[in-house]
Amino acid sequence: MTGVMLITGASRGIGAAIARLGAVRGYDLCINYANAADRAEQVADEVRGLGVRAITFKADTSCEEDVIAMFEAIDRELGQVSAVVNNAGITGGFSRVDEVDADMLRRIMDVNVTGCFLVAREAVKRMSTRHGGTGGAIVNVSSGASITGSPGEYVHYAASKGALDTMTIGLAREVAGESIRVNAVNPAIIDTEIHAAGGLPNRFRDKGATLPMGRGGTPEEVAEAVLWLLSEGSSFTTGACLRLMGGA
Repeated sequence: MTGVMLITGASRGIGAAIARLGAVRGYDLCINYANAADRAEQVADEVRGLGVRAITFKADTSCEEDVIAMFEAIDRELGQVSAVVNNAGITGGFSRVDEVDADMLRRIMDVNVTGCFLVAREAVKRMSTRHGGTGGAIVNVSSGASITGSPGEYVHYAASKGALDTMTIGLAREVAGESIRVNAVNPAIIDTEIHAAGGLPNRFRDKGATLPMGRGGTPEEVAEAVLWLLSEGSSFTTGACLRLMGGA
């Protein structure tokens, strides 16, 4: 087996695609979810059919107690984690800066920034040679929004992902000598439910057509990049923020 992988927010979209490809590559999996238990179990059943072990775990990654409990469950049921994908995130909906409210901003930062820090903290405690671990890899699912700023759509979301990019670079340098690699992917317009959930069901089609490649991306394309960053094929890559933006 390749090892044990945790994917946060893995009940659908990009997270589910990463879980499926991770199973193909031989990882045992912890599929984290916040609400959609039935969908998480469906993904778990799919990957078990590929011959790997899989558990599901409900956790709000912005809650410290939930994150600790999730890693303890992985320790008990799957063994030492060697790959972590920080994928859970929220957009806060589409709005201009002069329309946002403080509660929404706090929730975005709690999930998209604090949650990723907590997950990374627990991963480092287990992977780092400084703590007696044998190494591993972390991939943060950021966004092309951190590069473009997403004016008129969600600068608030872009700002949270900009923080995640900075965390990626800093943590990568912090643990590079402890056998841990930390990288990020920055997808642009990807065909997931996030657009319709935000009230813009045609956004993928309309925005994707404006990219230099003339189309948006798929969750499976993002998954391929993530699995490469987790693999030995990227053994000299750390602190990278990989653009998956169709040329933008």
